[in-house]
Amino acid sequence: MLTLLKDHPDWLALHKPAGISFHSESGAGLVVQAEQQLGLKLYPVHRLDKMTSGILLLAKSSSAAAELAAKFRLQQMEKYYLALSDRKPKRKQGWVKGDMVKARRGAWKLLASQQQPAVTYFISQGAAATGSRLFLLKPWTGKTHQIRVALKSLGSPILGDELYGGSPADRGYLHAYALCFDWQGQRIELLCTPQQGDAFARQTLPWLTPWQLSWPSFQQPTTRVSDSGGK
Repeated sequence: MLTLLKDHPDWLALHKPAGISFHSESGAGLVVQAEQQLGLKLYPVHRLDKMTSGILLLAKSSSAAAELAAKFRLQQMEKYYLALSDRKPKRKQGWVKGDMVKARRGAWKLLASQQQPAVTYFISQGAAATGSRLFLLKPWTGKTHQIRVALKSLGSPILGDELYGGSPADRGYLHAYALCFDWQGQRIELLCTPQQGDAFARQTLPWLTPWQLSWPSFQQPTTRVSDSGGK
């Protein structure tokens, strides 16, 4: 059963478990499962990869879906992700920026060019309980596999993300942790701690209100357009 995080008159926030596809493949996808469980017609707003767990918004009307999707597209959604890697990054924090192009086997790769770049800022710290590295990431754009590619480029592929060279694990350790946005004059702050994975269970999370940290600013040039895809 899917966990309901917030039920708003216009939309709802669910916890997406790792391993469930957003779209229906061999079985019912997450949206269909949510509709069946809640007895509602729901409209997709954004996506999360199959391996990714965490906060997912679904709208209750096509108009709300369009407005929420626009907020993602216009970078009016503050998105925060957690990730684990068993390899140290080239640097402990900073920007990862670059254009992304398709590689082999359904993967993507990061380029040095920045015509329509994927943009992510990250901080990290050692995770003593597991010997891993814990990352908190704030993506400004929403490119396909953006965070997975960013961490691979740092030499720290996500634990369990074998497509990008991560070590085998019981799950892919990427989690949509927090989402903040304004909705009809109200500030919405959603937080969802990881609920799956032995390595996540052994972590003590140091960032309980990630939106209150001092994040550097980024403004996408008006001539460049980012999409609203997931991670």
